[in-house]
Amino acid sequence: MDKNYCYNINEEDIKFLQKYLNSVSPSGDESESQNIWTNYIKHYVNKIQTDLYGTVVGILNPNNSPYKLIIEAHVDEISWYVNYISDNGIIYVSRNGGIDHQIAISKKIVIHTKQGLKYGVFGWPAIHTRKTFSEDKYPNVDNIFIDVGASDKKEVENMGIHVGCLITYPDQFFILNKNYFVCRSLDNKIGGFIIAQVLKKIVKDKINLKFGLYVVNSVQEEVGLKGAKIISNILNPNIVIVTDVTHDTSTPMIDKKIHGNVKCGSGPVIVYSTSIQKYLRELLINTANKNKLSFQRLVTSINTGTDTDAFAYSNKGVSSALISIPLKYMHTTVEMVHRNDVEQTVQLIFETIKEINNDEKKFFIY
Repeated sequence: MDKNYCYNINEEDIKFLQKYLNSVSPSGDESESQNIWTNYIKHYVNKIQTDLYGTVVGILNPNNSPYKLIIEAHVDEISWYVNYISDNGIIYVSRNGGIDHQIAISKKIVIHTKQGLKYGVFGWPAIHTRKTFSEDKYPNVDNIFIDVGASDKKEVENMGIHVGCLITYPDQFFILNKNYFVCRSLDNKIGGFIIAQVLKKIVKDKINLKFGLYVVNSVQEEVGLKGAKIISNILNPNIVIVTDVTHDTSTPMIDKKIHGNVKCGSGPVIVYSTSIQKYLRELLINTANKNKLSFQRLVTSINTGTDTDAFAYSNKGVSSALISIPLKYMHTTVEMVHRNDVEQTVQLIFETIKEINNDEKKFFIY
């Protein structure tokens, strides 16, 4: 496909992406980001529904067909919990999702309380005070700690901080060298951005869908694919196309023989796994080839580790596929994706939906 006819991210899209990424959505409390996403998509859908735990669904053509197609991403980001407050006012933490303890030290943090946001830092003993390198301690969840500038436990509690408060990083979105979007929580708010752009493109291009399109922004993926499990049982879909992120393996210290050969800027990644329905995967591949869209391949073997697995084995089984975005530095505050991969993924999902729409019975009934 000629680049001129491919989806291109414009300044309006960037403003939405920036606002969306800069908002917070720790697993279990994703409402701030969901509100931003909902306000963006509401102009392009017939109906919006939200489940008990906060997954949001934008529905286009809900009554036109018995068939339901979901395009899905997850909104939640990894975070910390306040786990223990010492007598001298030092805070120890517990994970909420797969957050990386090795990057924590010297990071600024935000504690979410009923009294508002409270700031602090992950402290660490100065190098001068530590033992020789052979005896040096490394950061882990047992010894990293937060200092909020309090002199004792009572002062911490008076700030509204208690066990169970969520902790996030305040790092903000920026663009690196014109092509790389950088922020925390690109895993997987970039997916939420992508499916919103697919929806907008379908509406603006006046594609007359013959089935119901359900645009799903799920919660709690990072803690066990929980939002996807719930919403799949509610919606009972026929087809699901999930978009998430995967590792750019071209960066240092990653073994391609183990993790595959994936690189940012080389196109979206079409995934092979037992939880992926082979006819739907082949449709993605054929659609990419037909429209001259770049793509990469990745094997994840038994499962994908994404919401795809939850959808695939829900109800009586759901035809599911996964398109992943190459990502550098996953689960850090400087996650990076390439503009080209985002644009090509939007176009690939859009073209795939058009293919299904051209002969919906062929693709909904195997």
